[in-house]
Amino acid sequence: MVYTDKIYEVGERPPLGVIPRKMYAWTIRNERLGSPETAFQVELVDVPEIRDDELLICNMSAGINYNGIWASKGVPKNVIDSNGDYFDEKQDFHICGSESSGIVYAVGKDVQKYRVGDAICVGGLKYDAKDKAILAGMDPCFSASYHIWGYEGNYGAFAQFSRVKECQCVRIAKNLTFEEAAAAYATGVTAYRMLSRWEGNTLQQGDVVLVWGGAGGLGLSAIQTVVAMGGIPVAVVSSDEKGELCKKMGAAGYINRKKFHHWGNVNQLSEREYRNWIAQATKFKRMIWKIVGEKKSPAIVLEHPGKDTLPTSLFVCGNGGMVVLCGATSSYKADIDLRFLWLNQRRIQGSHAGTLEDADKYIDLVERKDIHPYIGKVYHWSELPQAHADLENHAYNGKLVIQIGVK
Repeated sequence: MVYTDKIYEVGERPPLGVIPRKMYAWTIRNERLGSPETAFQVELVDVPEIRDDELLICNMSAGINYNGIWASKGVPKNVIDSNGDYFDEKQDFHICGSESSGIVYAVGKDVQKYRVGDAICVGGLKYDAKDKAILAGMDPCFSASYHIWGYEGNYGAFAQFSRVKECQCVRIAKNLTFEEAAAAYATGVTAYRMLSRWEGNTLQQGDVVLVWGGAGGLGLSAIQTVVAMGGIPVAVVSSDEKGELCKKMGAAGYINRKKFHHWGNVNQLSEREYRNWIAQATKFKRMIWKIVGEKKSPAIVLEHPGKDTLPTSLFVCGNGGMVVLCGATSSYKADIDLRFLWLNQRRIQGSHAGTLEDADKYIDLVERKDIHPYIGKVYHWSELPQAHADLENHAYNGKLVIQIGVK
């Protein structure tokens, strides 16, 4: 490797083997936490030095995720104050971004699978591969060292270069561009794990799957994955336009949630109000049956809004089925009617990102079924704050992607 003091502009890549000492990065700092449009600012920072089990990636494209919004606001967690807790040096700035595609520029001596010049995807799951529990067979997602790169861990994807561990990396599917690859990892692997990981409630041929936020990045990825795995996806959306997009991507049909008014917690409802809630939720369930063409309730409900929708998800789930939750965009403080849980022997399961094994299987599925993630918009590097504002305001359907390594 040759180190250089030359400053490479965004979109300009140094020759392989040449590592600049400085790079441009979108950072957040404590003094400007708040709106993504002001919290993110471009700075010239040091290119991080890699350790023996790490790689240095020249980022080509990066996916935009909701954790960038949380990080910029400093809630529910101030990631800058906890900076340095996971592998990284303590810094007073934080670089967000939890999924990217790029080219390997340097590898540590313990890295086995990748070499300089390889094109790879990088995901958010990061952990200590030498953890004794993991070596003994524990799912890495349950390890004490498990955390999300670019959120809990620093030096994320919103920079010209990133320092990552080998356990975060997977080859780029042969049928994807750099932009598509950056859009595929976080949502695709997350959805695949939700559908395939939880023994006793894995997706079977012909199963109905209810997908909340069907026109979002996770939702459209989930619809494609359910179809590829032989299931029947039913989307929940906020407009008929979004519903038609979901049908084009493979959904059997959609439910426009704006035609219902029973959202939110049920704990504070009077008996009369709760009877009305049951009537609305029953109407919602019958819409699923109508779309499917028979009285067949979802075997799996893919949840991420949380507070507003969890009671309904549990109500419409099939007997012995599973509501699997990977987020809580409407609030993580939710309540449910426990009777629907135990009397119908349903399951609520948490699911967070995915392992390297999940990623490898998902990439294989993408290639076999020629899956291409739906990208709502590709942004220029300078538009990163606006991309987060657009995500928060649901301005576009599908996945949002930022270009970094290309002009």
